[in-house]
Amino acid sequence: MQWIASLALLCASCLCAQTAVPASGKPWKALGFLEGTWEAKTQGGAAGATAAGTYTFVMELHSHILARHSGNAGCKGPAGFDCEHSDLLYVYQDAAGQSLKAIYFDNEGHVIHYDVSTPTPTSAVFVSDPSPPGPQFRLIYELKDAVMSGKFQMLMPGQTEWKSYLEWSGAKK
Repeated sequence: MQWIASLALLCASCLCAQTAVPASGKPWKALGFLEGTWEAKTQGGAAGATAAGTYTFVMELHSHILARHSGNAGCKGPAGFDCEHSDLLYVYQDAAGQSLKAIYFDNEGHVIHYDVSTPTPTSAVFVSDPSPPGPQFRLIYELKDAVMSGKFQMLMPGQTEWKSYLEWSGAKK
């Protein structure tokens, strides 16, 4: 009976002695260009809204999650359109060696699941699965000459061309 207690104590001490191991740097390194706080202004898209705001990409939870927190101010949209907006985007990896995923939440109740890719060292593309009868979504970030540009696009069922709903650009604070 005493050996069971000793074994349990040994297991417990091993668990307590473990420290958080940072996620493999490779997938996160590809998204490093996103990190920081960015000031942005909308500049186009079908939403017809103009706004200024900030968003911040930061590693959280012992470098296991890349989180984006965003909000805008001074939003002006078409008559009757409430375009004040805030959202959260969490980029994660289910297990080492697997591709990055993301989940998005906003103040309007939207939830979008994305697959994440980095086609170039300064770009990231988030693409949702098609979910008929609704649209498929794509979120693109591209850093060029210290200016971050972004696009939130939709692909309607039966169509082949992505349409920008909102576009923005800005610099790091």
